[in-house]
Amino acid sequence: MDVRAELDAPCEPAVLFAHVDDLSRYPAWLDIVARAEVAEAAPADAGPAWTVDLRGRLGPLARSKRLRMVRTEHDPPRSVAFERRERDGRSHSPWVLRASVEPSRDGSRLTMHLHYGGSLWVPVLERLLGDEITRSRDRLRAQVAQAR
Repeated sequence: MDVRAELDAPCEPAVLFAHVDDLSRYPAWLDIVARAEVAEAAPADAGPAWTVDLRGRLGPLARSKRLRMVRTEHDPPRSVAFERRERDGRSHSPWVLRASVEPSRDGSRLTMHLHYGGSLWVPVLERLLGDEITRSRDRLRAQVAQAR
């Protein structure tokens, strides 16, 4: 599953980037991220790590998932990537989140891409993400406006 979303915000790219390069800031504007806390980094990690709890409800269906995500790319204020890197020695479905920020005519444009390589969540996740992307845009714009 691959989901892309864009957001235009009336701010400098660095201001918008500061809200997407640290997963601990996501619960403030993205309801599906119930919790994101800094986790201990492993020697093999490319960057900092977070424990992320995802939660969503679609009618009577509720799902939750805990992931360990590591920042694998970091090029401020342009791009960042996070990848699932569990430390339990088992094989897990990939989760990759990429965000890029570029200047736009009215400030900045954020493009986010989420790749999920599993199949368990797909029907529910696609619907949840679509609804959540719509709701989160205004919350992220409000967070950015407060930071300016």
